[in-house]
Amino acid sequence: MDDVRVAIIGAGIIGASCAYHLARRGAEVTVIEKEEGVAMGSTGRSAAGFRTQFAQPHNVDLSLLSLEWYAANESGYRPEGYLFLVPDGDLAEREALVEMQRSRGADVRLLTVEEAQQIVEFDPAGIAGAAHGPKDGFVDPDQSTQLLMRNARSEGTVFHRLETVIGVERGSAWTLITDDGQIEADVVVNAAGAWSGGIAELAGLDVPVQPQRNDVFVTAPQDRGGPLPLTVDLTSGVYFRTEGDRLLIGHHDHDSPKGFLTGVDWDHLEEMMPALFERYPWFEQEELDTKASWWGYYEVTPDYTPILGRDPSAEGWINASGFSGHGVMHAPGCGQLIAEEILDGRAHTIDIEPFRIERFDGADLTTETAVI
Repeated sequence: MDDVRVAIIGAGIIGASCAYHLARRGAEVTVIEKEEGVAMGSTGRSAAGFRTQFAQPHNVDLSLLSLEWYAANESGYRPEGYLFLVPDGDLAEREALVEMQRSRGADVRLLTVEEAQQIVEFDPAGIAGAAHGPKDGFVDPDQSTQLLMRNARSEGTVFHRLETVIGVERGSAWTLITDDGQIEADVVVNAAGAWSGGIAELAGLDVPVQPQRNDVFVTAPQDRGGPLPLTVDLTSGVYFRTEGDRLLIGHHDHDSPKGFLTGVDWDHLEEMMPALFERYPWFEQEELDTKASWWGYYEVTPDYTPILGRDPSAEGWINASGFSGHGVMHAPGCGQLIAEEILDGRAHTIDIEPFRIERFDGADLTTETAVI
C-alpha cells in the first residue's frame, strides 16, 4: 500500500509526524490545515515538556519510542529532567510505578527528600521522597513540527494551508469538502487536535475528544544560576520549570469545564499560588509577567489516553487524536505507528491495542493518572 492516498487533517505536531512517516515510505500525502502554517494550534501553545514517567505502561512505551526521534534530530530536546515530589503515604505506590517504568526501559529513580533538595529547594513538610527522570525534559514544539513537515514535503507531501474541512463524504473513496474545494483520499487521518471530535462528527463518527483550556503562567526574568527540572508537587499538582531566565508555572484542573473557552484564567492562578508559596517559600520573590503568560487547549479523552488506529465503523478512517496534553511528547512515535497501521496493515513497533477506540466499548477504562 505504499501508493495509498492519505489525507491528514491538521498540521500540528501529530499531523506533521504522520505526514513525515507516511511520505518517507512512499504514500501520497496531503495535509489540510485551517491556519496559515504549522504548529499554530495547541502545539504552539504547549509547555513543551517531555517525560517517560507515566502511570500506564503503554504511555511509557510511546514516550520511549518518541524519545528515539527527539534525541536523534534537531528538535530542541534538552534532558533537564522531571522531578515528582511524592507525599507521605504515597511512596509505596510511587515505588511500584518507578519499577514499572524502569521495566519498560525508562531511566527513572527514586530519591530521598535530601537528594531531591539538592536539585530543587523546597519545604519538605509532608513529602516522603521524589521520583526523578534525568532523560525527561523539554523539546521545541515549533522547531520539531517545522522539521517534520519540511521533511514530509521534501518527500512529496502537499500542504494545503488556510483551508478548512467543512464536510466529509464516504464512497468508494473519502471526499473531504473544504472551503476551497474537494480532496479525495483512500485514507483519512484525523489529527485535528482539540477539534478532532467535531471533524469526526462531519463523517458521522463518534470520537470522544473534547477541548479543555489549559494555562501557562510566566514569571519575569532573573538570574537563576542554571536550569531546574520540571518539578511537580503531587500534593497540589502544581508544576514549574525554568525556561531560560524565567519560570513557567502550570496546573491542569481536571474539573474545569470542557469547550473552546478563551483567554488566560487568572482565577486559576490565584488558586495555585498558596500551594506554590507553601512548598517553595522563595516563590514569593517572583514577579509575574502577565503579557508573557498564555493559554491553549488539551484535547482530552475520558481516560486521558490518545485514540490511535483504525476506526472499526469506517473503512479508511484513522484516529490520531486525544493526547490529553501529551501530543508533543508522543508525536514522533504516533507518526511511526500510524504509518505502520496504514501501510503494513497494523501498527507493530509497540502494542497499540490500549490506544484503540474500541476500548470505550468495555465496562471499565484504565485512566492515565499522570496528567499535569
